[in-house]
Amino acid sequence: MGEVLSQFYNFLEIKQGELLDLGCGAGEPFARFFVDHGWKVTGVDFSAKMLTMAAKYVPEMKTLCRDMREIDFPAKSFDAITAIYSLFHVPCADHLALFEKMHRWLNPQGRALFTYATKEYTGSDEFDGYKEFLGEELYYSHKTPQDLYKDLINAGFKIVSADYRAIGGETFLWVTVKPD
Repeated sequence: MGEVLSQFYNFLEIKQGELLDLGCGAGEPFARFFVDHGWKVTGVDFSAKMLTMAAKYVPEMKTLCRDMREIDFPAKSFDAITAIYSLFHVPCADHLALFEKMHRWLNPQGRALFTYATKEYTGSDEFDGYKEFLGEELYYSHKTPQDLYKDLINAGFKIVSADYRAIGGETFLWVTVKPD
């Protein structure tokens, strides 16, 4: 994970700014890394339990207990946006609208990084349903990578990188985008 974090940080044109972490969970490792590098971080998560943990691990992070689809911010509020292991828990029918918001929220020189579930994880080209994870049934939703890329372009993004990475025995597509 450290390599992905460093690579994304190196993609950024500015080295201190404001990060929005969608689905921030407990704030580790992305929010913690950015706070430690002098960034202001806003974390959004719908789980109050995860935000309680975040308050312990990254007390400097401003947190909002909200669904990432329902939150809004002024245009050009953030220099970077991350959605690590969270976006694929949102119905893929809502992804384009969320990408459009992310595009609006990013500064023109900003970057966004997110993980995306694909056939390599769910076993299906497209998926909308539940999978077992650590003894729990969790909701997952994704389109094909080609349809994902179309959504990103339609939202106004340019794809900087899209790499399959196996971390912790799970393979996801890690995507970095910037405003086009």
